[in-house]
Amino acid sequence: MAVLGATGATGRHVVSTALQRGHHVVALVRRTGTFTPRERLREVTWPEVTDASTLTRALPGTNVVISALGGADKGPTTVCTDGIRSAVTAMKAAGVARLIALSAHGVLETHDKSLYSLAVWANVAERMHDKETMEPLITASGLDWTIVRPPKLSDHDAIGKYQAGTDLPIRLWSSVGRADLAAFLVEEAETPRYTHACPRITR
Repeated sequence: MAVLGATGATGRHVVSTALQRGHHVVALVRRTGTFTPRERLREVTWPEVTDASTLTRALPGTNVVISALGGADKGPTTVCTDGIRSAVTAMKAAGVARLIALSAHGVLETHDKSLYSLAVWANVAERMHDKETMEPLITASGLDWTIVRPPKLSDHDAIGKYQAGTDLPIRLWSSVGRADLAAFLVEEAETPRYTHACPRITR
């Protein structure tokens, strides 16, 4: 599997979880030498998310792309939108059909007047907007996609317990750990349950 955003807080968990489960991983990184060399791990330098040609060359031999791309904490960002645009182009060129992309609860039809949605848009509106412009690129791609929409992410150790579903209630206090989220992403890659769906996940 190929992991976009492999050096991010969630992406690192995706890489380590996939390796632990015996998968071969292509980690797309901004800087060469980000990961310690490990068996079944191939690092590919991808400094610009708009560079679809580098991504196209990295994908042959993979059968799923997991995007854990995320924007900067503050200020406007288009990292998710630009990265997914490149990913869709590259996947079609390389013949890879399965895409699992990390988004966020509170975008598009979940951008409502709930306390959670109001709070997240008040704090990270630029990043939410980036995900809102990313998602239509995925749903119109013709790929076998899954868009995962977690609530607030935390950095605690994996607890191995979480709930997932397309209609899962998300409250103001809802959250999920990045390690558990990564496990869900890898499990969805192994055994698709939410193809052409937008599952939510919370502990």
